[in-house]
Amino acid sequence: MKNDSRKSPREWEFGSASLSYSKANVKIEVQEYNPQQEPRVEWRVGGRSFYSTDCAKCFMDLKFSVARTAIYESGEGIHASKLASPEHLAPVFLMWPTRRFIVDVACNEENDRERVAEVPMMDGSALPFFSALRRYVGIPEELAFYDVPVHAEWDLYRSDVEESTQAQKPYGSVKITPSETFEVEYILERNDGVNSFKSAADVSIYSAEDLYNVFAARTFILKNEFEESRKAGLLGGVDKSCGLLLDNSVTESFPSFRVKSEPARHKILDLLGDLCFAKPALPKVRLEIINGGHLSHRTILEKVLPYAL
Repeated sequence: MKNDSRKSPREWEFGSASLSYSKANVKIEVQEYNPQQEPRVEWRVGGRSFYSTDCAKCFMDLKFSVARTAIYESGEGIHASKLASPEHLAPVFLMWPTRRFIVDVACNEENDRERVAEVPMMDGSALPFFSALRRYVGIPEELAFYDVPVHAEWDLYRSDVEESTQAQKPYGSVKITPSETFEVEYILERNDGVNSFKSAADVSIYSAEDLYNVFAARTFILKNEFEESRKAGLLGGVDKSCGLLLDNSVTESFPSFRVKSEPARHKILDLLGDLCFAKPALPKVRLEIINGGHLSHRTILEKVLPYAL
């Protein structure tokens, strides 16, 4: 964390590199508790209202795309705004589902005309955001859940390969079943001749305490993929403080891991962020995911969100 300063009794500013830029900032304002007002997280881009979770019915109106992160776009022409990588911050608001927050993500100076905003990476996890807000917002509350009577499963296919045999072969899968709480088994595996990599985690969320080891898990990238991305002009803001740089062959006993199965746990953090950006509540489902990502998380959200409204 390069900057974590309390700006006023209810407002804090966080800053670090983001995926694309060496400097990115976000301000979080905690509004006064008022049981007469509906809880919400209002997201702003450069001071302009972008999306509010008390209008979750409008969530699907946001344009969605995926790079290495989730990207949302609102408005048209001169009124268009883009918000990238909220998935490390959005899950923190699960901890206080009865409160009201304003989250203002600054536009980067290099892209201010395009109104592009990226949430700072911090250390690559949600822990710095949670630790600061925990000090000032107070004890986490009982989590909010909603019932989801959905049974579904599907295979995941690559859309970024030219060879038809690769495109026709599943590289992963997703399965959804109803549950008494939010559960997820996440498996990552890669064995393509260059990388030999596997990480797996199984998490059941009943209370705020169950989220801690997920919040602590940092984002990661394999060394050869990092080098390729930098050559392509991507990941301009990323350095070793922003997450884990992994060898091409990784085991669960990798010495730099902060928590057990950190890569898989971070994918669960991404999943929570992709689900909870729309509304800070958890679906009562069991998810079994192999080699998922933001695009498959979005498909899951499309199946469960109607039950939250």
